[in-house]
This record gives sequence, structure tokens and C-alpha cells, in this order.
Amino acid sequence: MNSRLSDACGGLRLRITGSKGNSFRTELGHKCKTDHKIWTSILSLFLWGIVGITTMVGFAPTALALEYNKEILVDADFSGRDLTDSSFTKANLRQSNFSHANLQGVSFFAANLESVNLEGADLRNATLDSARLVRANLTNALLEGAFAANARFDGAIIDGADFTDTLLRSDEQKKLCKLAKGTNPITGRDTRDTLFCP
Repeated sequence: MNSRLSDACGGLRLRITGSKGNSFRTELGHKCKTDHKIWTSILSLFLWGIVGITTMVGFAPTALALEYNKEILVDADFSGRDLTDSSFTKANLRQSNFSHANLQGVSFFAANLESVNLEGADLRNATLDSARLVRANLTNALLEGAFAANARFDGAIIDGADFTDTLLRSDEQKKLCKLAKGTNPITGRDTRDTLFCP
């Protein structure tokens, strides 16, 4: 008995007869299915690769986190830079300039920030624990959610700084209330209110 077979793999038309033809048709069908599965898998992996790369590039941070741990960076200029999630743990940053820098999530743990310019800096969720902010300029700085337990702010300028949800020791909070004045230009919050000053 004659039959026609259309080969989807190569577009060939073959005339096949008898039981040998049935066996050949079965083998050819299996080969076509296997080739189809391989190409489908390759195409799927390729597409997922493109999606993955697009996702990574689309959500890449604007700055790479840098490490300046224990470095001596006296008088360094970091003004206007995006230093998100960088680390300055135990660094000496005396008289450095961080004005208008993006310092979100930055670690200044036990850092020397004496006389540092942090005017207009974004310090949201930064770690300032045990940092020395003596005579630091925090004018209009955003410290929302910062961790500043054991930080020292003696003689700091905090006009317009926003301390909302900042973790402070009660004695430092009282010291800061004696200096607190102004309103943060970004959040519109009064410095005294953010420190819960009486």
C-alpha cells in the first residue's frame, strides 16, 4: 500500500511503500520531534538570556558601592557624588566635603567626620553608629531612618536637617534640641519636630 509522507524537518515529499515504509516513517517522525525539541530549548534559553540581561541592565544601581574602610581621606571631595551603599567604616574623613552627595545606606560606622560638610546630603538609612560628627555641617541633610546610636554631634550645625526615625541616644537628642532650628527644604519637616524636641 502506497502512502505519502511530508517531512516537516526538511520539506521533502517521499513515496513510501510496505512495512519498511511504516518503520521509516516512525523513525523520521521521532527524529523530527527530537530536532524540534532541541531547537525549542535553544530558542527558549536564548530568549530567557535576553530577558535576564535586560532585567539586570534595567535595574542596575546608578553607582557601584565602594569601600573606603579604615582609609585616611582628610580634605577629600565627594561633593555631589552618588555613593549609595558604600562603606567608610573607621575611615578618617576629617574636613571632607560630602555636600549634596547621595549617601543612602552608606556605612560611616566609627568614622571620624569632624568638621565634615554634609550640607544637603542624603543620609537616609545610613549607619552613623559611633561616628564622630563634631562640628559637622548637616544643614538641610536628610537623615531619615539613619542609625546614629553612640554618634557624637558636639557643635554640629543641623539647621533644616531631617532626623525622622533616626536612632539617637537620648543625651545626644537633648543636645541636638538645643541647636535645632529650620525646616528641611525637601521634606518640609521642622528639624525640632523630627527630633521630638519639647
